[in-house]
Amino acid sequence: MKSDNYHENAIPCLDKGFIRLVDFMGGDEAIVQAARVSYGKGTKMVSQDRGLIRYLMRHRHTTPLEMVEFKFHCKMPIFVARQWVRHRTANINEYSLRYSEARDEFYIPELDQIHYQSSINKQGRAEEDVPWELKEKIRTYFQELSSKSYQVYEELNEAGIARELARAILPVNLYTEWYWKNDLHNIMHFLFLRMDDHAQYEIRVYAKAMATIVKEKTPIAYEAFEDYVINGWRFSGIEREVFTRNIPNRIFSDIIEDVIYTITFSLNEKKTRPIKKLWEMYKKEGGKDILSNFELKWNSSGFNSENIRELKEYRDKIENLLVQSSR
Repeated sequence: MKSDNYHENAIPCLDKGFIRLVDFMGGDEAIVQAARVSYGKGTKMVSQDRGLIRYLMRHRHTTPLEMVEFKFHCKMPIFVARQWVRHRTANINEYSLRYSEARDEFYIPELDQIHYQSSINKQGRAEEDVPWELKEKIRTYFQELSSKSYQVYEELNEAGIARELARAILPVNLYTEWYWKNDLHNIMHFLFLRMDDHAQYEIRVYAKAMATIVKEKTPIAYEAFEDYVINGWRFSGIEREVFTRNIPNRIFSDIIEDVIYTITFSLNEKKTRPIKKLWEMYKKEGGKDILSNFELKWNSSGFNSENIRELKEYRDKIENLLVQSSR
């Protein structure tokens, strides 16, 4: 496996690591192609590729995303790799310390990444800052112990000790490398978990670098991923009940009216109509305003054209909440 630190298309990560795209199959068009084979005539209601991909993401129809594959070459500390490998859907080939000698490359954290253990999160770091003198002492420990362990490792190698045993002397901040191949659905699951603020800083660095590559290669799918997964909200049954019980019905009604106006505006963008026809279309979508009020709002308010299918689904969700809150 190539060991050079420099690669033309690599994204640097941490002090000595990187991630780079080695191979790629598919793209947004492959998702659409797979979905249309699966859904057949059902996709005729979705006229554009973007609308179809967003529909798939919104309704968690993830199989078409598995038609897209990425293969990355990654270099990271061993302790990061051990978190990473928990995502068991990938194909991995790692640099072997049984066959090859370890390199004198260790992760040394930056001073601003040295924090106390969190008293709330047993897996994470506290926000409380560590005194500067202690930070420098800890960083020195990292440097000294890394250097000493590698010195002992070299002595064992020179003495002819088996590499598979000698490697056990090395700490987990040693850098390793691997080729990591996965499909887009499982990569997005990885990104959702590992870009989260609760994930360890070091693996977040790699996840965010990976995300820039995924976004470049599948921009429409990644946009939907951001909208419906990263920035989307999901409520439990208890949360939904509290939500509907504490929000006045008029709030839900106002939201529904706003959505219906946006639906009407979006439909009009496709084919311009006179005001009375617009009002009739607005009423057909469930609007409550009389013609004079509709005309006043239409001429005075700014609307943006949005995906009509998404808007109608959103309206239906809010109407369902309104029904629940009225019980």
